[in-house]
Amino acid sequence: MKTTDAAAFFGSKKKLADALLINPSAVTQWGEFVPESRQYQIQVLTKGKLKASTKSAA
Repeated sequence: MKTTDAAAFFGSKKKLADALLINPSAVTQWGEFVPESRQYQIQVLTKGKLKASTKSAA
C-alpha cells in the first residue's frame, strides 16, 4: 500500500495520522510504502477499501 494512496483516502497525511492515533511526522517518515503493520490497521479502518499487501520497497 502506498503512503500517497492512504493519505488520499483519508484526505491528508495529517488526517491519516489522526485516524491511526500517531504523529503526522511518523507518516512522513514512512517513505513510499506504508509499514506492513500499519497497512493492516488501515485495512480495518477503511473496511477493506484499502487492502494490505506484502509488497514493499526493498
